[in-house]
Amino acid sequence: MGLAYGSAGAYARTIVSPYRWGLSHMELAQLEAFITAADCGSFSRAAELLNVAQPSLSNRIQALEREVGQPLFERMGRGVKLTDAGRAFLPYAQRVMRTLNDGLMMLEGTRDGTAGRLLIGTAPAVGTYVLPRLLKVFCDTHPGVDVLVRTGHSDEVLQMVLDDDVQVGLGRPINHPDVRTVVLYRDELVLVVSAQHRYAKKGSVRVEDLAEDSLILFDRDSGYYGMIMGLFRDLGVVPHQQMQLDSIEATKKMVEANLGIALLPEVSVEREIRLGTLHKVHIESAEPVQRDIAVMYRRNKPQSGPMAGFLDLLGEIYGVRLPR
Repeated sequence: MGLAYGSAGAYARTIVSPYRWGLSHMELAQLEAFITAADCGSFSRAAELLNVAQPSLSNRIQALEREVGQPLFERMGRGVKLTDAGRAFLPYAQRVMRTLNDGLMMLEGTRDGTAGRLLIGTAPAVGTYVLPRLLKVFCDTHPGVDVLVRTGHSDEVLQMVLDDDVQVGLGRPINHPDVRTVVLYRDELVLVVSAQHRYAKKGSVRVEDLAEDSLILFDRDSGYYGMIMGLFRDLGVVPHQQMQLDSIEATKKMVEANLGIALLPEVSVEREIRLGTLHKVHIESAEPVQRDIAVMYRRNKPQSGPMAGFLDLLGEIYGVRLPR
């Protein structure tokens, strides 16, 4: 992104105040005039390139020379050349303008989503089994964006959004007046057993038989725990709880070792079912145990740049409308 200047003083923005020199301020227009004249070797040509009158350009350079207390150009008839002071000062002036242009390009990137940061809060299961696929697509199309992911239970994710610790949260839907909550998809808990288990070949199990098996539970503080216990309560079955673990991954390993059975989010066992190390078993006479997964983000807050790009991606993948 370049800088264009109009009338003298139109960009009278202070960019440096080297008080040890006793300088008051330097205008961007003065530096631009100095750099352009140094490149051209001519005030008239520099004025033409910057689309200003030559007296205006000369005034800018004279003002800069007063600021630094030294002449920067030798005036030679129809052309100019840098003084020793001008040659010494030129690379620093160029560095200032390059840095400014880099900053403006970064701002442009944060507006159109090609640069900046995306802060995401997510429930553990979503962050482990769903988010990687989403971020693969997002990062392929937004390679200049830095992504930071924080995990927590859904109520903690909501609080992250409210505290502006993250820009967007993913978890079970929790309504709050300051937050937009839009359901993306429905997650189902499925009963899985090892390849060696007697239910593996049958593919289904009667409700009354479930009490004979050791149930492996995970993450007592998560919403899944309540859903699992609610299912058995509705079925009138008291499960034998042999193990309680703190992660889905550990639970899957225990089931694969035939140490018990487990109800797990289907998205978390897709790979193992495909590989045959776990088998999905239908519970006869039981209604599906499902819960919604939603995206949460602040209301009345402009959504642009990387955040807008991520919301667009979610809307496209899940076929939902996400208001801005």
